Amino acid sequence: MKIVIQCAAKKHPDAGYMMAKDGKRIVFVADPENAPASDEFRFARPDGIAAGEKTWRELLLECNQQPDNNPLHLLPAYRLYMNGTYEALVNAYGRGNIYILSAGWGLIGAEFLTPKYDITFSPSADLYKRRKKRDQYNDFCMLPKDCDEELVFFGGKDYLPLFSDLSKDYRGKRIVFYNSIIEPKAQGCNLIRFETTTRTNWHYGCAKAFLKGDIKA
Repeated sequence: MKIVIQCAAKKHPDAGYMMAKDGKRIVFVADPENAPASDEFRFARPDGIAAGEKTWRELLLECNQQPDNNPLHLLPAYRLYMNGTYEALVNAYGRGNIYILSAGWGLIGAEFLTPKYDITFSPSADLYKRRKKRDQYNDFCMLPKDCDEELVFFGGKDYLPLFSDLSKDYRGKRIVFYNSIIEPKAQGCNLIRFETTTRTNWHYGCAKAFLKGDIKA
């Protein structure tokens, strides 16, 4: 079984940043032009040009090609986010079976070294952090292409369109948990309602119930 869980706003305080040539730390946001002025950080988009003709996304891939050489102290994706559910899923199913759906980077593996970023689909976030449907991203999709195992998704409705799109070519059965009264649209996916009174970040409770065996795919 493969599991995908959406990303989180709160990042580990010790997580590393990508760095600009002048030594300033890079914070990735959806709309750098409208980010607040900062003497400490530079703001950039993941697909913006970093150096020469390379984008930040390409530089991040290069960082991941030599994960043992990690001077920026980037954290594996499952350790980047503060909620313990990510690590609990890894402990239960193994690093190679857990994926994170990131609004900034796409569908990345749990071990993928990931810098701090501040991009979200949440409508309550500041506008410069908010990824919009029309925005262009060269999202990663690190799911295996020849796998028939079930793929389970824990995430909110704002992240479901990206999951549906990035996983559309996955060969195995796709299962999506949701909690709304009205069934969401997720073409080609099997939908299972998770009933809860929690409305914010309910997917953590859903994932924990799944880990305990209280619900099944």
